[in-house]
Amino acid sequence: LGRGGMATVYLAYDPRFEREVAVKVLPREMLHDPQFRVRFEREAKTIAKLEHSGIVPVYDVGEEDGQPYFVMRYMTGGTLSDRLVKGPMSIQDAAHLIDRVASALDEAHAKGFIHRDLKPGNILFDRAGEPYISDFGIAKFAQAATRITHSGIIGTPRYMSPEQARGDDVDGRSDQYSLGV
Repeated sequence: LGRGGMATVYLAYDPRFEREVAVKVLPREMLHDPQFRVRFEREAKTIAKLEHSGIVPVYDVGEEDGQPYFVMRYMTGGTLSDRLVKGPMSIQDAAHLIDRVASALDEAHAKGFIHRDLKPGNILFDRAGEPYISDFGIAKFAQAATRITHSGIIGTPRYMSPEQARGDDVDGRSDQYSLGV
């Protein structure tokens, strides 16, 4: 389904529940780097702690032959990026999207997590057109003192807040800025 900076996502079939799922796998070439493994495992734990109707749910986490993976709901409606290519959204659709995503961000922020890479490619839609936040790969626990990447500037420059672009500490307001963009 896609490949990002730290993982590949595959479409799979779950025979137990007779449904399609998305399986996120850390590529083998990255297994030698313990930092990528830490980030990958942290993403799975982060999402598992964030139960909200506007966050893509994780169904399972595991490891096969030393290769970590997690299984998520397969979102059949594409990304916000895909939709924006087709033209502008109606005011009603934009308001609904912002309301739902802002509510999911509120939940994440209340539990101390900052997404830090909110962008159209990380907002997915289900078949009914409901938006969900995905890809908590660089989410940061607000009180965490260490930076897994050893770099203060991570995220997608086009959508990050000025303080994030400067490498300053960020909080939920940075995600709000990204949602606004």
